[in-house]
Amino acid sequence: MIIGVLTVDVYLPACASLKDKRVVIKGLKDKIRHKFNVSVSEVDYQDKWQRGRIGIVQVGNDYTFIQKNMDSIFNLIDRNGNLQIVNHSFEFI
Repeated sequence: MIIGVLTVDVYLPACASLKDKRVVIKGLKDKIRHKFNVSVSEVDYQDKWQRGRIGIVQVGNDYTFIQKNMDSIFNLIDRNGNLQIVNHSFEFI
């Protein structure tokens, strides 16, 4: 069993409240979850209205497949016009 973990720190410059942030993060999480069938959660900065950390996890048996999916997910997040990527990390467990 191979576990791929992608963590992405984002900055949300247009958000003026936690409610604004929730709308953007929830929409992104739902889109990732439905398109790629992975687990997605906001894992840090829940009390900051312009910062967020999203954790994405996929379990499988093929390193190449998981790497390709995580690259596609990262590109989807990067193309989102409502946020900017501050930092990211990817690892296999």
